[in-house]
Amino acid sequence: MRSAPGLFTHPDCLLHESGPGNPERPERLRALIEHLEQVGLWEDLEVLRAAPATSLDLETVHRRDYLQRVETRFKAGASFVDSADANGNHATFAATLLASGAAIEATRKVLSGDLQRAFVMLRPPGHHAEVDQAMGFCFSNHVAIAARAAQAEHGLERVAIVDFDVHHGNGTQHIFEEDGSVFYASLHQWPHYPGTGATEERGIGEGEGTTLNCPLPAGSGNREWQAALEERVIPAIDRFAPELLLISAGFDAHQRDLLSETRLTSEAFGHMTRALVDLANQHGEGRMISILEGGYDLVGLTEGVQAHLEVLAS
Repeated sequence: MRSAPGLFTHPDCLLHESGPGNPERPERLRALIEHLEQVGLWEDLEVLRAAPATSLDLETVHRRDYLQRVETRFKAGASFVDSADANGNHATFAATLLASGAAIEATRKVLSGDLQRAFVMLRPPGHHAEVDQAMGFCFSNHVAIAARAAQAEHGLERVAIVDFDVHHGNGTQHIFEEDGSVFYASLHQWPHYPGTGATEERGIGEGEGTTLNCPLPAGSGNREWQAALEERVIPAIDRFAPELLLISAGFDAHQRDLLSETRLTSEAFGHMTRALVDLANQHGEGRMISILEGGYDLVGLTEGVQAHLEVLAS
């Protein structure tokens, strides 16, 4: 097994544009690459590129007619699909395929033993994407696609997803809320976009008890988020005993980010990551795949990702 974590990225994801003034912009990825090079982390990572996902890969989670709608609308010159916060251009669907493809390839490499941990650093993000609807800057749900690949290709029976983006991952929850084989836990500001993620949402039918929401009020900071993670999320996932841990890693809970009123410092992302690495070491042989979601202030994003990766590389 290689010791350095894998970092998946691709320059073609810079071609996806969300329109003037949109916070989900190419500069996010540019700033991350430049920062990781400047602080010397880039050389500590195994930088990889993955092939784009296929439509069949995406159909493990999404409806075919929905995917066709996204592809054809953007190719025809549309500036959004389904909702005004799902903006894009002619390069958006290709970038989405690259991001999902990287999530799949990271899963394959981790589960085959080539890597122990990996970070998928591409855009657009994914955790708001529903089975048949784009929203919240998201078009395909990369972490859900990775979970399905782990199950279909490697026969895993228990996969856990922890989402610490400041916005609740409505798409991920809805995809798995009736499936007891995937545990979804979310830390997020409440009330906040997209309006889902109440404590009472615990799963449905066979999935009851494998959804855990930890809504936190505006103004919460390191202490409140760390407590929710350590006192609620980690014990629940420990009982679930996952064979693989996936992270929806959003950095918009940073105190600098204008899309939230949460007050995490950059160091908090390192502390949360350490707790999750320790959890992965207890289950699934330490295997972990982290996928970039939100984070729109460039300083908050780059410093948060740095703290996250320093732990993944330790």
